[in-house]
Formats: sequence, C-alpha cells, structure tokens
Amino acid sequence: MDCDLCKVGTTTKGVVLVTLEKGNSIILIKDVPADVCSNCGHYYLSEEITAEVLQKGNEAVANGAELEVIKLKVAS
Repeated sequence: MDCDLCKVGTTTKGVVLVTLEKGNSIILIKDVPADVCSNCGHYYLSEEITAEVLQKGNEAVANGAELEVIKLKVAS
C-alpha cells in the first residue's frame, strides 16, 4: 500500500509502539502489528488491532494508571 501521508513510501508489515494519552494518563503499548511506511515511518493499524489497543488503553485508565507500559499479545 502507498503511504497516504508522505505519498512516497510503501508500507510493509512490522510492529510499532503506540502512545495513548487521556487526562493525566499515558499508556504505551509495545509490539503492535502495523503496516509501516518505508519512507516516513507512519503506521496504519487494522480495525481489529485498533479496537484491541483502545480497549487496553481504556482498561489502564479505568484502573487509575498514570504511566503504564503494555506489551500487546495478539492471538495468531
């Protein structure tokens, strides 16, 4: 897929670090599968992965996290 952001690179499968901020909480989610641009590094998440990332972030905020680092475990 061509990158919509830089218009130059193409994407390949990889993993990224997603940072979520809500109120006073910062949630870092590691090893998130994504399509990553070879030129600018912008990444694209599938709908399923996006839903899982948001769920993990919301759970961490609901549990009162100020700073939390989570390693995403995706079922293969």
